[in-house]
Amino acid sequence: MDETRSSAAGLAAPAPILTISLLNRLARERLESAFPLCWVAGEISNLTIAASGHAYFSLKDSAAQVRCVMFRNRAQLLGWRLENGQHIEARVLVTLYEARGDFQLNVETARRAGVGNLYERFLRLKEKLEREGLFAAEGKRPLPAFPRRLGVVTSLQAAALRDVLITLKRRAPHLDIVLYPTLVQGDEAPAQIVAALETASRRRECDVLLLCRGGGSLEDLWAFNDEAVARAIRACRVPVVSGIGHETDFTIADFAADRRAATPTAAAEVAAPERAALQNRLLDLRNALAYRIARRLEAGGQRLDLLARRLVHPGQRLGRQREQLDALQRRLAAALRQTGALGLARLARIGQRLRLARPDTQARRARLERLGDGMRNAWLADRNRKMALLARLAAGLSHLDPREVMARGYSIVRDAEGRIVRDSRALEPNHAVTVSFHSGEAEARITSVRH
Repeated sequence: MDETRSSAAGLAAPAPILTISLLNRLARERLESAFPLCWVAGEISNLTIAASGHAYFSLKDSAAQVRCVMFRNRAQLLGWRLENGQHIEARVLVTLYEARGDFQLNVETARRAGVGNLYERFLRLKEKLEREGLFAAEGKRPLPAFPRRLGVVTSLQAAALRDVLITLKRRAPHLDIVLYPTLVQGDEAPAQIVAALETASRRRECDVLLLCRGGGSLEDLWAFNDEAVARAIRACRVPVVSGIGHETDFTIADFAADRRAATPTAAAEVAAPERAALQNRLLDLRNALAYRIARRLEAGGQRLDLLARRLVHPGQRLGRQREQLDALQRRLAAALRQTGALGLARLARIGQRLRLARPDTQARRARLERLGDGMRNAWLADRNRKMALLARLAAGLSHLDPREVMARGYSIVRDAEGRIVRDSRALEPNHAVTVSFHSGEAEARITSVRH
C-alpha cells in the first residue's frame, strides 16, 4: 500500500516556484486591474517632499492608513501645498511598489475635503446661467481700443493689484487708474464685489474694468462663483475683463465677463494696449501719410504743369498770331524781292539775246517796253492782291481782339462769382453784376430779366 502511494505521489506534477519580483508584479497587475481609478478620503500624515519634488505621505482615517505617493508632475498642478493634518479627497490608482512589496496608492490629483460638493454647485450654477443666456457671445461688449482710464476691482492687499499696477506702468504709464477696493475671499466678499461693480457702473468714470485676484484653491476663489457677482458683471455698463487665479482656474465670473484673461497680469495686458507699440504704429501711419501727401502733391504739380501748358491766355494767342503775321509779311517781302530779281534776270537775258540777234531794234525795243510794262503791271497787280490779302488778314485778326470789339460799344457782364454771363436765363432780379467796358467797369444790379 505504501509503495503504491509513493508511486502515485511521484507521478504528480510539482508546484511552480515563483520569484519574489514575479510575485510582486503579478500582485500589482491584479490590484491595478481590480481597482480602477477611484476617489478616497483621508487625513495627510507623515508627509515628506523629496528633493526630486515627489510627495510621500500616508492617508488615514480613524481605523486604518495607507501609504501614498504623488509624483512631481502631478504635485505641480495642485495650485496649493500639501500639509500634515489636511483632510483631502484624492483620485488614486491602487497599486503595489514592487521593489519593496509595499501596498500603496498613486495619487493622480487631490482636492481639499468638501471641494467635490463645491464643484457640483459650480457646475449647476454654470448650467443655469448658461441656459439663461448670461454667457452668450452676442452679449459680450468689445473692449475700447484706446482706453484712457482703467478701473481695478480687487483687494488693496492682493498681490494681483501689485502685478496689475506694475504691468500698467510698464505698458501704458499714461493711463489713469481708479481702484474699487473689495474683499476677494470669504463670506462677505461677494456682496462687496457686487457693490464695487455697481459703483463703477454708476459712476462710469472708467473705460474698462479689471476684476482680478491671485491664484488659490477652489474655496479661495469661491467668491467669484457667486450668482450675484455674475449678474452684476453682466449688468455693469462698463466692459469687464476678468483675471482670476492661474491659467487653469475658471470661475463663473470668467464666463460672465466680457473678456477672460488667464492671470491678473494678462488682464492688464488685454485691457491696456502697449504704449510703445501704439507709438510705433502712429509713426508708421504718419510716415505713410506723409508719403501719400508727397505723392499726391507731386502728381497734382505735374497735372498743374500739364494744364498750364495747355491753357493759353488770349493775349498770348494774339501775340502768336502777330508773330505769324510778321512771318507772313517777311515771306511776302522775300517773295516779292525774289520775283523782281527773277524778272530782272529774265529781262537781262532777253536783252542779251536781243543784242546777240541784232533784230529790228526799234520793233524789239517797242516789244520789250511792252513786255516790261506788262511785267511791272503784273508785279504791281500781284503785290496789290497780296497786300489786300494781308490787310484782310490784319482786319480779321483785329476783329478777334476783345478790346477792339468792346471799342465798338460792346461790354462784358460778369456775375458775383466773376463768371461771364452769356444767357439772360442765368440771371435773376436783384442779382449783382459787374459790367466791363472798353475803358473801365461798373457795378450794377438786375431789375428785370427778359428771355
